Amino acid sequence: MRPAPVALRCCVVLGTRLDTARIRAARRVIDPIFLDTPLYRCEALEPGLGCAVSIKLETANPVRSFKARGTEVVASLLADNASRAVVCASAGNLGQALAWSGRGRELDVTVVASRFATRAKLDRIRALGAGLELVDGDHEMARERAAAIARHDGIRLVEDSLDIETCEGAATIGLELMDTAPSFDTVLIALGGGALATGVGHVVKALAPEVEVICVQPLGAPALTHSFRRRRVVTTDSTNTIADGVAGRRPIPAVLDDLLLVADDAVLVQEASIIAGMRMLLDHAGLVVEPSAALGIAAILEDRDRFAGRHVVTIVCGSNVDVDAYHRWVGAAPLTRP
Repeated sequence: MRPAPVALRCCVVLGTRLDTARIRAARRVIDPIFLDTPLYRCEALEPGLGCAVSIKLETANPVRSFKARGTEVVASLLADNASRAVVCASAGNLGQALAWSGRGRELDVTVVASRFATRAKLDRIRALGAGLELVDGDHEMARERAAAIARHDGIRLVEDSLDIETCEGAATIGLELMDTAPSFDTVLIALGGGALATGVGHVVKALAPEVEVICVQPLGAPALTHSFRRRRVVTTDSTNTIADGVAGRRPIPAVLDDLLLVADDAVLVQEASIIAGMRMLLDHAGLVVEPSAALGIAAILEDRDRFAGRHVVTIVCGSNVDVDAYHRWVGAAPLTRP
């Protein structure tokens, strides 16, 4: 049985920073190439997981992640400003997305990243025409450097998950889930900075509050999950995970406040489960994904009893992966032509 159209449902008033009307308006400024991404039931995954599984595929676009939904909103606002320069820190996906959105609107984009970030992501940022500055540290150091550049040059700093546009852009995924998905009772969302989780979570809880929103983070990068559980910001000194896209150490207080209102639970998964999830998505769905995109599958693998008999939606959020590293992780032989 399909859910009622979004417009016919009563909205629950939430106290987050997000606004459902603005989220709907965001769809009008996001390039359609990033909208209405594939959503389908993947029956081939189900015998190994013990539940019904639908995939929301956010990799079928020019930057191969969901991030451009947010950067399109940011860039549309900047295009009308006198200052057309912008800087962000990125583990790779946000930088690609901002570079893509900025190129189409003739913005001057600078991306700050760790020199240890995935090479494929860094190469793509350069190819899209953005300036790239590398720091000898992790993503948190890149955030500090990007903020310093913004202050010194007097330009716009895009802070993923803190800037509401990044959350409300991601939230358009939630509108699509509510409009087109068959009946489901659980959504599994990768948890990094929090834009995806708070954005989708806001829409799901506003329009279908009975659906359980579960966030998933690697055991080796647990800061926001610990913060969620303790209801206060918890930082960590380091991270240790292959899921570089969600490897933050310092949660943003405002994001945590939103997350506490829209998420039912946050869980941590082991690296072996992430790799097993990547392998399952390759073998049974034909999808090459980055580790962050397999977090939802990893969560099911680690707690099959919890999800047994449910219909789960998992958001496959990115596929920008270093090919050599991917082969090491999943043991996949390179594809060859006869």
